[in-house]
Amino acid sequence: MSALELYSLKTELLHAIAEASDLDKLEEVRIAALGKKGRISELMQALGSLPPDERKAYGQVVNSLKTSVGEALEARRRELARTATAEKLSQERADVTLPVPEGPLAEGRIHPVSQVTDEITEIFAAMGFAIAEGPDIETDFNNFTALNMPPEHPARQDHDTFYFAPAADGTRALLRTHTSPVQIRAMLKTKPPLRIIAPGRVYRCDSDQTHTPMFHQVEGLVIDEETHLGHLKWVLEEFCKAFFEIQEVKMRFRASHFPFTEPSMEVDIGYARDGDAIRIGEGDQWLEILGCGMVHPNVLKNVGLDPDRYQGFAFGLGIDRIAMLKYGMPDLRAFFAGDLRWLKHYGFPPLAIPTLAAGLS
Repeated sequence: MSALELYSLKTELLHAIAEASDLDKLEEVRIAALGKKGRISELMQALGSLPPDERKAYGQVVNSLKTSVGEALEARRRELARTATAEKLSQERADVTLPVPEGPLAEGRIHPVSQVTDEITEIFAAMGFAIAEGPDIETDFNNFTALNMPPEHPARQDHDTFYFAPAADGTRALLRTHTSPVQIRAMLKTKPPLRIIAPGRVYRCDSDQTHTPMFHQVEGLVIDEETHLGHLKWVLEEFCKAFFEIQEVKMRFRASHFPFTEPSMEVDIGYARDGDAIRIGEGDQWLEILGCGMVHPNVLKNVGLDPDRYQGFAFGLGIDRIAMLKYGMPDLRAFFAGDLRWLKHYGFPPLAIPTLAAGLS
């Protein structure tokens, strides 16, 4: 290529660089000039075909061209970058008069089930109860047999319990229908004295305004050599007073039947209606809140404990239902609907940690 042609190429490339209107167009010019198949790169590749006495002069001219184009490209790149930044800043102005976002600590909400579970565990922990946990998928023995539930018991039927497919040995695992299996596991693992509560998810084939296929329970268990019904009554009274944050609570114990306790009782608390509100501890109306009783001797035998030496009590209540009662939530299904408006209304601030000293709610 002659000197005139090189000068013409340089003029053409510098003009294209100057005319590039944005960084993308400038990059196209750079590739066309200095890319692997660019026009200057092709000139550099032609050095190998020149006679030795021409290579030096030719190489100096092409390198000079490459340097000039590279410097022009960099200068234009800086200029376009400054222009783009200035334009962006002019369009993205911050309105300093807008209120500061409150952030997750103010906007976030704790679900009522989680909050009420913390309230319940705080109360029973103060009474000396430990927290016990177990798997959601249980064996038939832990969920039914060990709890003195006969083979013909309605709870064992497919219309009430979620079963898995039979195993090779014919046994069928299931989704636990209550948290009582945790009590069985605790008694098999730890010798008395034993004082635990077991909060967690449970599953039953049921769905309406006050029932869902998955819900939450907490069960309590005390096993030792001296516990009697008077202790059970005191524990439940103290729990209700602390949970509903009242000085006195009206309670009545009605005879009932549960396979795993003998005697068995259902517990009602007194309340009064004030419009749509329910006032616990007042009035002459009664509301059932839980079931309880003395642990059946057969349950003690099933876990290897001597019923002539050991005795104790157990109780269970629905966390979702007692949350509805305390905080005035009318429909249990809304607990699991994932509606952020509902959670904004009924949820709790993230730092509203329940304590007996500062108040639960």
